[in-house]
Amino acid sequence: HTIKGFGLPLAADPLNHTALLTETQIEELRAALGVAPGGEWDGFPPESEEGALLRRLPPLWAPPRPAAPPDVPATLAETYPAECSTQEAFGRVLGALARTDAAKAIVTVSADVAVTTHLAGWINRKGIYFPETRANPFADTAQAMQWRESPAGQHIELGIAEHNLFLLLGALGLARELAGETLLPIGTLYDPFVPRGLDALYHALYSGARFVVAATPSGVSLAPEGGAHQSVITPGIGVALPAIAYFEPAFAREVEWILLHGLRGLADRTGESLYLRLSTKPVEQALAPPPSDEYRARVLRGAYRLVDARAAPHWDAEDNAVSIFAAGAMVPEAVAAGRQLGEAGVRASVFVVTSPDRLYRGLRNRRPYLEELVGADEEGVPVVSVLDGHSHGLAFLGGALGVPQQALGVDDFGQSGTRADLYHHYGIDAPAIARAALTLLGRSG
Repeated sequence: HTIKGFGLPLAADPLNHTALLTETQIEELRAALGVAPGGEWDGFPPESEEGALLRRLPPLWAPPRPAAPPDVPATLAETYPAECSTQEAFGRVLGALARTDAAKAIVTVSADVAVTTHLAGWINRKGIYFPETRANPFADTAQAMQWRESPAGQHIELGIAEHNLFLLLGALGLARELAGETLLPIGTLYDPFVPRGLDALYHALYSGARFVVAATPSGVSLAPEGGAHQSVITPGIGVALPAIAYFEPAFAREVEWILLHGLRGLADRTGESLYLRLSTKPVEQALAPPPSDEYRARVLRGAYRLVDARAAPHWDAEDNAVSIFAAGAMVPEAVAAGRQLGEAGVRASVFVVTSPDRLYRGLRNRRPYLEELVGADEEGVPVVSVLDGHSHGLAFLGGALGVPQQALGVDDFGQSGTRADLYHHYGIDAPAIARAALTLLGRSG
C-alpha cells in the first residue's frame, strides 16, 4: 500500500485528501531537508553524492530531431456512386490514400469494427499489424477481405475496447513529439460508443496528440439496429471538446475534402484533431453543388447555402421566408421540406451545416461567418434546424442570428424501425421540418 503524505505530519490521515500543510509545517519541513529559503528548485550540490549520481546518468529525455512530415495530397482522383453514404465515401477516400506516398504514415485503429466502418479496402492493401507474421486461417476460403497479419501491417485491430482505442490514438498522435516521426493516426468506432472512451479521448487531446476519429454509423439513421447502436448526444461532445474539429458532412466529396484537410493539419502540425461523424444512409449525390474552390472552402468553414430561395417569385423576408439549416444525413429531408413549403407559398432557403463546431466557434470572430452566410436581406427570417442527433447541436443558430428558431433533432433514446418510421417518430422527416417552418410563420401545417 502507498501511505499518502509519507514523512509529513498528515501521513495516512483520513482527511489528507483535502489537507494542506500549514506555514509552520512547511518551515519545519524545509529545515529538516536542509533547503534554504528561495532554493526550493535548486539542484543537488555538485559535490554531493546525489549530484554525482545525476551527472553519471544520461538525460531523461531529449527532444528528437523530427523527420520530414508526410506529403498529404490536396486532391484525389476518386469517384463516388450516384447514391453514396458518407461512411462509404470514407472507405473510398482511404482506399485512394493507400495509393499515395502519404499512406506510409497512416495507421488505422479500430475497436472491433474494421469491416463495419468501411476499412476493408485499406486493410486489403496495407494488412494487419502483429509483432510476427501469422498464417491467415481463412487463406483457403474466398474472402472479400484478406486478414494478413505481420510486422509490416498498418492497421491495428483492438477488441471492444474504446478506451484503449483513444489511449492508442493519443500515443500515435504524439509520435512526432516523442520520436520525431509524424504519423497520421485514424481511429474508427461506432459513434454511440464515443462516450465509452471519452475520458481517454479528453486526455489524449489535452496532451496535445493529433489524430482523426471516424465515428460511424451515427444517429437513428441506423434504423433497424435499435437504440444501443444509435447515437444521440455525440454532436454535443463534438462541439464541446477542445482541440478537435467536429464535422458532419452530407456528401461524399465533402468527406474527401474534410479528411484531406484534417490530415494535412496533422502532418504540418498546424491543425487540430478531427472528429468525423458519419452515416450509413445513402444520399443522392446529385443534390450536392458542382465541385468548386468556393464550395470546398465553405465546407471547411462549416456551412454553405445549398438552396437560395431569394430569387423565387414573391420572396418576402417579412412574410413568407424561412431558413432551414441541416447537418449530415438530414440534408435530403431539408431539401424535400423546402419543396413542400414551396407548394404552400413559403420560400425556404436550405443551408448545409458541415461543422456545427466551426460555425459555433466562429461566433467569437469580429464578423462571424454565420453573418456572411446569411444575407443582410434575410434579417428577421426565422430558422428551422435539423440533425440526426440531439437538437441542441444546432440550437444556437436562432440566438446568434437574433431570430425565432425551431430546433429539431433526436432528443430521446433510439429504437428499432424503418428509417422513415423513425424520422417520423422523432419529428425530423420532411413533413415535420415543413410543419416547424409553418409554425414559425404563424401558419397552420
